[in-house]
Amino acid sequence: MSLAAAPLWAHHAFSAEFDASRPVKLKGTVTQWELVNPHSWLHIDVKNEDGTVTNWMIEGGSPNALLRLGVTKGSLPPGTEIVVEGYQAKDRGPIAVGKNITFPDGKRMLLGSSAPPDTDKK
Repeated sequence: MSLAAAPLWAHHAFSAEFDASRPVKLKGTVTQWELVNPHSWLHIDVKNEDGTVTNWMIEGGSPNALLRLGVTKGSLPPGTEIVVEGYQAKDRGPIAVGKNITFPDGKRMLLGSSAPPDTDKK
């Protein structure tokens, strides 16, 4: 019976791992894009103010959710410059859940994740 419950541990609610009071806006370069269940993972290198580079892992939605949004394996090839908006993990490490991505040309892409929707009235 405990083996049958294992997949449930891997799938979590936003508030279980991420902090809505810690929004992040990360400008970086895609190093890897994984479309795996139950969540996709985007890896980006972000240059810090001191010149060092941190590899961030950004959680996105499931492959099925992303495909319904028009996002494919080819949407984020390595080397692509992007800005990711989302929320940092509660442990304050270089892990976040992504809401959306903006490309240099201004095009935006949703990540289909568990991140809460924008509440700003612009």
